[in-house]
Amino acid sequence: MESEGAPLNNQREQTSICFKAFMLKNSTKSNLNLYDHFARVLTKVMDERPENVVDVIEDMSHEVKRGLLLDKQSTLRDIPPSPAAQLLAEQQMLLFSQGGGDQEVETPLPNVSEVGFLLEQAGVGLGREETLRVFLALKQLVNSQPLARCRLWGKILGTEGNYLVAEGEYRDEEEGINEETAEDAEGEPRDDDEEAEVVEVIDTLPRSTFKPPPVVPKEDNRTGVNKFTYFVCRESGLRWMRLPTVTPTQITAARHIRKFFTGRLDAPIVSYPPFPGNEANYLRAQIARISAGTQVSPLGFYQFGEEEGEEEEEGARDSFEENPDFEGIPVPEMAESLSTWVHHVQHILQQGRCVWVNLAEKPEDDFEEEADEEVKEEADEPEPEVGPPLLTPLSEDAEITTTPPWSSKMSSTLISQFAIAVLRSNLWPGAYAYASGKKFENIYFGWGLKFAGEAYTPTFPTMPQREYTSGPEITEALDPSLEEEQALKAAMEEQKAVQDETEGLGGDEEEDDD
Repeated sequence: MESEGAPLNNQREQTSICFKAFMLKNSTKSNLNLYDHFARVLTKVMDERPENVVDVIEDMSHEVKRGLLLDKQSTLRDIPPSPAAQLLAEQQMLLFSQGGGDQEVETPLPNVSEVGFLLEQAGVGLGREETLRVFLALKQLVNSQPLARCRLWGKILGTEGNYLVAEGEYRDEEEGINEETAEDAEGEPRDDDEEAEVVEVIDTLPRSTFKPPPVVPKEDNRTGVNKFTYFVCRESGLRWMRLPTVTPTQITAARHIRKFFTGRLDAPIVSYPPFPGNEANYLRAQIARISAGTQVSPLGFYQFGEEEGEEEEEGARDSFEENPDFEGIPVPEMAESLSTWVHHVQHILQQGRCVWVNLAEKPEDDFEEEADEEVKEEADEPEPEVGPPLLTPLSEDAEITTTPPWSSKMSSTLISQFAIAVLRSNLWPGAYAYASGKKFENIYFGWGLKFAGEAYTPTFPTMPQREYTSGPEITEALDPSLEEEQALKAAMEEQKAVQDETEGLGGDEEEDDD
């Protein structure tokens, strides 16, 4: 009997194992299996222990299955947000979907692909893929703005995001058309009635003798530091924002502070001395400073016009033109000598302008207000500030401590006949320039900060101003004692009595005369 029962038990065990495997088989529709479903239903029965469980077991089975399939069957479930990389890719796809347009139409863009290739030979750049996206983004900017010239100025790094910077120049009489600007309003206009009311209140108070220093006027568009217009965007394919024009006050303040960019144009600049503006203004000021110090070209590529030589004898020349007879300078010579490179952007004076302005000159209204004064002190005429002229060789640049202003090299010493001359600025780390024959370009990739030497020392706050000079007329005296008050009272009564007697004698003399 035992020998006959053993095969039967083994057969039942194998049958149960096969049946368990059958129960563990997932459904092709719901991806559930019978074994786990029975386990969940029995667990629900043990937890709830309902009455007449045999009558409600079917409903409990449906409820368990419905709970597992609720997330998949619901049409109101939350859709997971798309990652930032996916959103950026969708924006950049629009750059590749635009048509090429008419190939015969001249474009204000340079050959960015060629510039990117030469920058790659110099050891800098954005990479081929990123360069292509930047090229398409610049093409999108040119299609939306009436620009006569546009190029990639560089890329400024930030703590939260970076800035791609494009330098453009509007066509004549078309500046300000279809501009998407990041410039904030300087202030809300005030009504005339409100201004008159304020003046009336101030007139009743003592007038202060303090005269604030005169404000240096900013340079007009297409001149000086505002010669070009700059646009920025966070990434290729995103919206281009036009930076505001820069003022001398902002350039002067930017020279005394060191701040990293955040990547947000509306971010405030918290510093000392205080900066007059937000990050958009600070970015524009740094771009002007970097351009004035690092925009260079081969000697002889630009020349001054013949007509401007006689007219601008007194002032500095502010314009030039390309030299059609320029044949290029050998690359080894440009890599060895800084005298073969020149600055083609005007120097920024200490005043914050490229052209010095005399602040001592007073308008006619000020002279009319001071016409009633008897004495007028004429201020000495200040000496005009003059900076290095345009097309000055780089060999005349000043050093900071013992650091040379520039470093030059050849892109390759192995194949020198196909190499290019590479120039790197040590005063503005991240500024590069290359030249090969008649081709050259300037680019900047950095944090937008100038080399400060061995150690940077921030500007210390000024000493607190004293309220007034201490003296006996304003010093509080001690309270007198009772004896001193009585003595003072007696002296005043005696003085009064003497005065009354004097007045009485004077009256008698007048009567005798009558």
